[in-house]
Amino acid sequence: MTESSRGGRFGDRARALVKSATVKLEGYAAKGRRESVLRLSGLGVIAGLLTAALLMPWAGTTGLVVRDVAANFMAMPANLEVPPLSSRVLLTDDEGEPFGEVAQRERENLSLDEMGPWMPEAMMAIEDDRFYEHSGLDLRGVLRAALRTAQGDMQGGSTITQQYVKNLLIETAETKEEVEEANARTLSRKLSELRYAIDIEERYTKDEILEGYLNLSYFGAGAHGVEIAAQRYFSIPAAELDPGQAALLAGLVRAPSLYDPINHPENAKERRDLVLDRMVATEVLTEEEGARYKSQDLDIDPTPRGGSCSESEYPFFCDYVMRWLAESELLGETAAEREQRITQGGITVRTTLDRNAQDSAQAAIDKRVPHEDSTKFSAQALVEPGTGRVRGLAQNLRYGFDDEQVGSTSINLSVDKADGGSSGFQAGSTFKTFTLAAALDKGLGYGTSFDSPKTMSISGMSNCDGGTMSSWNVRNAGESDEGGHNMISATKGSVNTYFAQLQKRAGLCATAQMAEKAGVRRADGGELGVWSSFTLGDQEVSPLNVANSYATFAARGERCEPRPVHSITDETTGEERTAESDCEQVVKEEVADGVNHLLQQTFKGGTANGLDIGRPAAGKTGTTDGAAYAWFAGHTPNLASAVVVGDVRGGEQNPLQGVTIGDRYYGIVYGGTLPGPIWQETMRGATADLPSEGFARSPRAFGDPDAEPESGDDDSDA
Repeated sequence: MTESSRGGRFGDRARALVKSATVKLEGYAAKGRRESVLRLSGLGVIAGLLTAALLMPWAGTTGLVVRDVAANFMAMPANLEVPPLSSRVLLTDDEGEPFGEVAQRERENLSLDEMGPWMPEAMMAIEDDRFYEHSGLDLRGVLRAALRTAQGDMQGGSTITQQYVKNLLIETAETKEEVEEANARTLSRKLSELRYAIDIEERYTKDEILEGYLNLSYFGAGAHGVEIAAQRYFSIPAAELDPGQAALLAGLVRAPSLYDPINHPENAKERRDLVLDRMVATEVLTEEEGARYKSQDLDIDPTPRGGSCSESEYPFFCDYVMRWLAESELLGETAAEREQRITQGGITVRTTLDRNAQDSAQAAIDKRVPHEDSTKFSAQALVEPGTGRVRGLAQNLRYGFDDEQVGSTSINLSVDKADGGSSGFQAGSTFKTFTLAAALDKGLGYGTSFDSPKTMSISGMSNCDGGTMSSWNVRNAGESDEGGHNMISATKGSVNTYFAQLQKRAGLCATAQMAEKAGVRRADGGELGVWSSFTLGDQEVSPLNVANSYATFAARGERCEPRPVHSITDETTGEERTAESDCEQVVKEEVADGVNHLLQQTFKGGTANGLDIGRPAAGKTGTTDGAAYAWFAGHTPNLASAVVVGDVRGGEQNPLQGVTIGDRYYGIVYGGTLPGPIWQETMRGATADLPSEGFARSPRAFGDPDAEPESGDDDSDA
């Protein structure tokens, strides 16, 4: 290629760049902040001259361009904010004891003295060996970059200060576009970066800049900052790095993926050795020392990435908290603000987790439904009535992302799908509680009696749209007695044909509406299906939803939205924001008191016989049609809990019949045979430190609390 052809080709390109850069600089000048020109004029003029020099080999311009570029350069915005570096979100239990850390950018900030001697030396040797000699602009580096740029290869000549500025712009970027702009290989970006660098050098000491740079730099594998990098690749703190290890880490900053020592060890060694050569050239190491470290293997001893819920002591609760935070106005009014706050970190989240409740639930589940080599699962949620505080979430399946590994899952089986859970499980006879509440709300008393045969047909019910339902054939489960029943005896025995008739008397729509008032919603986010079999719990719900709905009755009709957070504290400012309970009286107190009275009877010779916990408690078993799932839900005045057992492959296709779970054979799993004992052991442990409170008296309006069932009723042939 001839000299003239090079000049013509690059000259056109240069003139276009000059015009573009000048227009952009004039825009900066119009909105730039006024600052001490005298303080920076000398260095600014030099920077302007050198900036123009980058273009001159192409453009063949005169001093006019140099003058204009220098002037506009000085007018650019310069005061770059240096925010606290992003760090982790620390999660604690309700007593303030940490149980997990989550970090979008995993980082542990250190002072320069805490980094040890070798990491700063290695970084300066390869990136900016004159760092302590220049003022943010290295003339030699810029001239070298000018030569390479003139040859068509955009080069940075960036000092550590300039790289620090670039990293700060990436750190504070709130959009994908801002990240791309900070990484752009354009002249305007280089100019902006240089202008900020000059100001940074005026406002901070060299040690502060180097410290910030080493804490901010990305080293690959999710490691931000030298401390996490040292732990990630060598499982040691940064202070213990030797020159060879420090050289490897310093070499990563340029291209973390390319020089990744785990996946590309040959590239990593070549880059490490180059850094060691630079450390010898800058007299940080002797030639003998450099040769010795170059002869050594990489000796990578990786530590898996932390800073995620998978590393938490309670991973499923952690996951639930982080999803809740992403929707909470405590962190910002918009989704983007909340995401940015979580990414920035530097906050401590005091959750509602009660370790005693959580550990009691986990132990009870693991004891009876082991996760090893089994497709059977059990999940449980615990909620505090009157506040909505989620006290624990437990399941037998361990936290993991390998779908092929039996006994693990990333799905939180205790919560709704929107909260990281599943589409839910049919709740069975736990829904009969809402039929009782609807009947009491209609003024029906405990003595309401029906002849309840083994099987019968129910017709004439109407849904909430006024449509008449077709005839429904209902039968009692094997654990129920046929014959005459009232509310008390039918609740004790969980008699299906009784509750089908009670639902008709109270109203199908009224029953569904009562469930909604208490807080029931489908786990998949859909609307509740209002059809004849509603009272038998054929809706897919989560344990947390059932537990929270039962907590409504425990709180005498006050429903609270479940929440896993007490407060959030900013670790920099100390500002604390408290999460408030969102509660509403949705069920009449006397109705809730009546329901609590009826559900206490199940422990007295009913389906929950033998499952008492040594203090007043109310509860209900639930077994779905065909034993697809089995449940137990119950509460004391100060704690509610719900347990489900099923098969992760789908209970309808893999029912709980003729199965061995935890070395015990079950012909059929009822709510009282497996979920019940889990609930019992959990609640005994979880309430051990809580006051033993009793329920309110049974309301007189509902009649004799010990009423015997009458035979027959005018609705017996419904």
